[in-house]
Amino acid sequence: MLLLVVARFICILQCSLLAVAMLNPIDFLALQSIRKALHDMPGSNYFSSWDFTSDPCNFAGVYCNGDKVIALNLGDPRAGSPGLIGRLDPAIGKLSDLAEFTVVPGRIIGTLPHTMSQLKNLRFLAISRNFISGEIPASLGQLQGLQTLDLSFNQLAGSIPWSIGALPALSNVILCHNRLSGSVPSFTSHALTRLDLKHNDLSGSLSPTSLPPSLQYLSLSWNRLDGSMDGLLTRLHRLNYLDLSMNRFTGSIPGSLFSFPISSLQLQRNSFTGPVHPVDQVSIPTVDLSFNRLSGQISPLFSTVKNLYLNNNRFIGQVPASFVDRLLAATIQILYLQHNFLTGIEINPTAEIPLSSSLCLQYNCMVPPVQTPCPLKAGRQKTRPTSQCTEWRG
Repeated sequence: MLLLVVARFICILQCSLLAVAMLNPIDFLALQSIRKALHDMPGSNYFSSWDFTSDPCNFAGVYCNGDKVIALNLGDPRAGSPGLIGRLDPAIGKLSDLAEFTVVPGRIIGTLPHTMSQLKNLRFLAISRNFISGEIPASLGQLQGLQTLDLSFNQLAGSIPWSIGALPALSNVILCHNRLSGSVPSFTSHALTRLDLKHNDLSGSLSPTSLPPSLQYLSLSWNRLDGSMDGLLTRLHRLNYLDLSMNRFTGSIPGSLFSFPISSLQLQRNSFTGPVHPVDQVSIPTVDLSFNRLSGQISPLFSTVKNLYLNNNRFIGQVPASFVDRLLAATIQILYLQHNFLTGIEINPTAEIPLSSSLCLQYNCMVPPVQTPCPLKAGRQKTRPTSQCTEWRG
């Protein structure tokens, strides 16, 4: 019996040594430390294959090139998987050839290890939908080859390090849904196509050269950013998505913006002012300019927009006839014009608005010729007080 126990011990020891021989010893020890700091949440069995008596290059989520770990994907990537719990061990910085590091959504807490700045070959870093706190280490700016940085849906605080903005190879920066504050750094990478900073507490203004013309997706909504965006937006002619809503931006909206290949334009709830003059017929499916301080007459060039929100501004005059034609043809699905100073719309009171379309005209300087359901937040008043309309006309 004793001989059997000794033989089994020798076998385990030999298997462990064999695993070490297959993988660089430093990487082997780093994986052990990472494993000790993390655990499967109930219902997850991600770590079931992490048996250090076998070759770690066969572990779930571990990818090797020769005797070095080049990719580490922690957690089961399948949708709905419970994820991991624990902390990220500083030993991650020992995986010197690591090019990709991801963590699936879970309940990982603690800070980002500063040792990650040692991963000089890192190209892809994605640790989203966990409970990572503290600040983004400025030392991540040493990762000169980093292309994707996704730290979204965590509890990160403090400012976005300027060293991050200076990374030359960045193509995707996703830091949304955190508690980041301070100003938006200048991003210098001419490969940057996606910048998502929404749902933070960022403030200050953006300089006309703070974002590269390569951007295709820009979301800064739900922050406290201010200043004019005119000079910046005219440079970003490759945008296909723009969301600046829920900020404090001021100044005019450049007419050229409406000619960009944008699928959704979200500028609502800011302090944009002045008239809005698209340079051509607008082909953007959804345009939301609501809750600003825009004025002047509504351009007929907006009549080709499928979902148009111009409510809660200071628009005056008649609603262009082209809007009525497209509304009755069900080409326009949403046309919200409430809470302006509009004086009329040429539509037959007996006209039937298609069931697929929504029109709201209330609280303008006219009696709505057709009665249509409006959002509850539009209130109950159908028409503005005459005194307001007289005063606004001057």
